[in-house]
Amino acid sequence: MLWVKTLHIVLIASWFAGLFYLPRIFVNMAQQSDPAILAVLDGMAKRLYRFMTILAVPAVLLGIWLYLGFGIGLGPGNGWMHAKLVLVLAALGYHYSCGVLLRKFEQGANRHSHVFYRWFNEAPVLILTAATALVVIKPF
Repeated sequence: MLWVKTLHIVLIASWFAGLFYLPRIFVNMAQQSDPAILAVLDGMAKRLYRFMTILAVPAVLLGIWLYLGFGIGLGPGNGWMHAKLVLVLAALGYHYSCGVLLRKFEQGANRHSHVFYRWFNEAPVLILTAATALVVIKPF
């Protein structure tokens, strides 16, 4: 079970590295008007999104394995797990929204400024910090 936990942590860290970086590419895309540079940034964003998805799937599956293996459950005294599962759903929703925004860039339909993407980029930091605190501290 320790190897499963180790791999889960490595995959989560790698997935979140992509969640941190992809919106930074969006910042650059929102500021760029040169079609050649936009094409390069779009290619980078597509490859990163594909790689992030490849990391997210086994990370979530291993998380489910750990959840079932440790028998933590959602009963009384495990309120931290309820909150963590909400944050996992938030991370998955953020990942999905990155894909939606990427498709909008590809279609030339971006409606947001680079300032929006700078703020958008802060969400995964908050999600990861809160989820880590819940797992380590188990406040409720």
